[in-house]
Amino acid sequence: MTILQIEHNISDFDVWKKAFDSDPINRKKSGVVRYSILQPVDNPKYILIDLEFNNLKNAEDSLVELQKLWGKVEGKLIMNPKTRILNKIESVEV
Repeated sequence: MTILQIEHNISDFDVWKKAFDSDPINRKKSGVVRYSILQPVDNPKYILIDLEFNNLKNAEDSLVELQKLWGKVEGKLIMNPKTRILNKIESVEV
């Protein structure tokens, strides 16, 4: 499993969530099999997103599409996006 992890500041959660839910990169078609949205308990203006993929190529291709999209909204809806691509080594429910 490959994870594209994204984090950035947001101007307004409700506006950001509406944009996220509109799914401008078509997550399913892009190969996303699961996603998580996280937020620090002490900062409602910051978001972390984990997009899970079955392979590295889909994660890399999605990152390219997201970077194009961010060029249109950075400074308005999101600020200072940071990304990393990770390999999930283990996930255990206890």
